[in-house]
Amino acid sequence: MSAVDEVLAAAAKIVDDFGSHRTADYFSGFAADATFMFYTHTERLNSRAEYEALWASWEKDDGFRVHGCRSRDQRVQILGESAAVFTHYVESDVEFAGDVSTINERETIAFERRNGSWIAVHEHLSPENAE
Repeated sequence: MSAVDEVLAAAAKIVDDFGSHRTADYFSGFAADATFMFYTHTERLNSRAEYEALWASWEKDDGFRVHGCRSRDQRVQILGESAAVFTHYVESDVEFAGDVSTINERETIAFERRNGSWIAVHEHLSPENAE
């Protein structure tokens, strides 16, 4: 399997786990030292543990649940032997406080090859139709 195919498979697993609200599996796609930048959150998250804590607070305080996720227009750029950038458009069905809505975003995930596998080390989201 080519490096591009390996990154696409790793990204597809993250998207599928997110879309199925398989929280532990979803977070396992990210390195412990991964960072996250979300336009819906005021600060950068400096570790997977910080993101897991935020996710847990969304579930507890806001009734957060993911009902589906679809990816389109994927692109992988391989940078050297151990780095890759994955970009795509993502459409997610999410629930907050009992209301389900669909959000459309652009996403970049940086991957690093560690111990022979690709793992996400950074995620950045922005709205698809930023004004």
